[in-house]
Amino acid sequence: QLISTIAQETNGSQLVEISGNTINLTPPYRRAGMFDLLSEATGMNLRGLNRDELLSAARKLNVEVEPAASQMKILDEIFSECVQPSLIQPTFVMDFPVEMSPLAKAHRTEAGLVERFELYVNGSELTNCFTELNDPIDQRKRLEEQAASRLSGDDEAMTLDEDFLYAIEVGMPPTAGLGIGIDRLVMLLTGEESIRDVLFFPQMKPL
Repeated sequence: QLISTIAQETNGSQLVEISGNTINLTPPYRRAGMFDLLSEATGMNLRGLNRDELLSAARKLNVEVEPAASQMKILDEIFSECVQPSLIQPTFVMDFPVEMSPLAKAHRTEAGLVERFELYVNGSELTNCFTELNDPIDQRKRLEEQAASRLSGDDEAMTLDEDFLYAIEVGMPPTAGLGIGIDRLVMLLTGEESIRDVLFFPQMKPL
């Protein structure tokens, strides 16, 4: 509703032209599970596969990954290559694997998944949202796993944050987190394909 309202008040229309595509921002938007989208795009069921199995799948799909890439990094690369470019019309990608979302709360009905969604438009991530994990025991376990992945060479993995864990132990209420890429939203609404056309980079342009 937020994006739809902004589009209507800014452009007077729910339709946006960008990259040769006509995007319809009229709600409701499609909702699909991450593994369902992966299955549609690859013809493979990638849920529950270990690192070696995901690496084999990536090779079959001609998706390049770093030799030290973690299990979830490989899955993310497959998603980025095989699924993301096809998400032209607004799509909520939901139900991410727990290993890919160390700060999100476990899904209340689906084991191994978390309550998280990302909104993709024109092949680009526009928002990220999840139910915040407020269980200090579960959070410590996940951060320890992230730290182990980092030691194994995954530079994007998180580190163990004792201050954060202590804060949760003291008490954290049920919380949701939402991030919206304002620069990407402006690009979408103005039909611009380069971020330099919507943000000022003083170090790269004369006054």
